[in-house]
Amino acid sequence: MEFFCYHRDRPGSAALRDELLPEHWSYMDGYAAGMIARGPTLTDDGETATGSVHIVDLPGAAEARAFAFDEPNYQAGVYRDVLLRRWRNLLGRTMWDFSGGRSGGRRYLVLGLGAGPGADLAVPAAAEDLIAYGPLLSDDGAAWLGTVALVRAVDPDQARTVLTADRYAGIEVHNWAFGGRP
Repeated sequence: MEFFCYHRDRPGSAALRDELLPEHWSYMDGYAAGMIARGPTLTDDGETATGSVHIVDLPGAAEARAFAFDEPNYQAGVYRDVLLRRWRNLLGRTMWDFSGGRSGGRRYLVLGLGAGPGADLAVPAAAEDLIAYGPLLSDDGAAWLGTVALVRAVDPDQARTVLTADRYAGIEVHNWAFGGRP
């Protein structure tokens, strides 16, 4: 089962996050085989982390909860909250398979939350800038709760267009960077 996990940083936790970076990476090494995408969300200037995105394939919901809540930064209080949802990988690949690579252009997390009939359930026609894409689902996988995209775009407004605006209660766009060990 694939899961989307977004840990949002607690204000003032940057120094603690930096201190725990080796522990965070070591923890994530244990999940490398199932990792679909990972990386920090960043401030507008791209200098400071504001959160941490992980999309990972795990055996089930219990393992996903353990992944999210046993993470060293979570345990130490770096994060203020966690969004953990089932997810479906509509691209069928990992971020490392993205033809655009790690650099060249800006990257964004586009997170649309909704309810009711699903929206944006097919990969958009212009998919060459998509790094990861798929629906957020209820725990049992039956209900659509939104859509997540990691996308290369010129700016946040262009990134937002990957989702159909009027089908979501809200759409968040965050600067995002490829994560993992350098």
